[in-house]
Amino acid sequence: MIYFDHNATTPMDDRVVEVMAPFLAKYYGNPSSLYRWGRIARDAIEQARAQVASLVNATPNQVIFTSGGTEANNLALQGWMRKFPGGKLAVSAIEHSSVLETAQGLQQQGWQTSFIPVQASGVISADALDELLDDSDIQLVSCMAANNETGVVQPVAELAQIARQHNTLFHSDAVQAAGKLPLDFPGMGVQMMTLSAHKIYGPKGVGALIVDKNLELMPLLYGGGQERRLRGGTENVAGIIGFGKAAELVLQERESQAKHLLSLRQQLEAGLMTIPGVEIFAQQIPRLPNTIQFGVNGVDGEMLVMSLDRENIAVSSGSACASGGSEPSHVLVAMGVEENLARSAVRISLGKDNTANEVERFLLSLQSILQSFGVI
Repeated sequence: MIYFDHNATTPMDDRVVEVMAPFLAKYYGNPSSLYRWGRIARDAIEQARAQVASLVNATPNQVIFTSGGTEANNLALQGWMRKFPGGKLAVSAIEHSSVLETAQGLQQQGWQTSFIPVQASGVISADALDELLDDSDIQLVSCMAANNETGVVQPVAELAQIARQHNTLFHSDAVQAAGKLPLDFPGMGVQMMTLSAHKIYGPKGVGALIVDKNLELMPLLYGGGQERRLRGGTENVAGIIGFGKAAELVLQERESQAKHLLSLRQQLEAGLMTIPGVEIFAQQIPRLPNTIQFGVNGVDGEMLVMSLDRENIAVSSGSACASGGSEPSHVLVAMGVEENLARSAVRISLGKDNTANEVERFLLSLQSILQSFGVI
């Protein structure tokens, strides 16, 4: 299988599996226990907390472990907005579903939600945010660091500065950016940031919310007092340890991986541009080094994904968390992409172990499939 869907999930690095294994079998003590095996588990969690903090230049006490990016996004939005009944929040129109649907859920419960538009390039509009904050008493803004479908890198520091000028809290979902771009929690000027282990060659089922140490959130889960009383429940010890190791590795290897991924992306884009009818979205805009989203007029994106699957090539038609529906990508719609072209969208997200030969095999298979469809 040629695996080109790393924005959906990455395979676990063997070095991550290795450090997790003892805590799945031997050191199974509850980290809240006082005896030795409990202390070993607690020490390992705290080491992982420091490793995750280092990935984004935060401090360990700013790391709140969760079950993944979705829970971390929910904790950020609900944990802050529930302090302001009937309050106002703003999220960008291209956010991951775990942000958009949380905002919509709060809206149904009486909070007021505004959606920040994006430019045709896919970049969140700083002018629109500034205008929105001028006219509204908004308690929270949430804008992602990089889009999971197009890969477009967002001007988070600029957006956070605008929010700060209006005394508004800023959260950024950095799940896709982590491991691919340098991230500096204090330097970006945000107060909350979401991370996820399984996007950086770690295990599924564990993520983190990085929280400014002066911020007080309301918990989603009560009981036990774990994670600064913000996330009750016995910790996923092995998962957290795997997250820590993955964060350590990607911090060490990010620059070399990004160079490799960008080389593959450029090779892939050059090949796509030779195929008639292919349009690469946001091609001229700074994007994640591993991500390409393209469309072919007259082709159904999901049909193309399944045809490539029959060739033993894994790609996606958009966000893995929202696939399977008949609606076009909300990201492309927000960018003003024509509906039929948006329905044809396919996302390729490369990983550290992909090769130039795999890119060439993909291009040959794609051209053959499009010829069989009669569109080229």
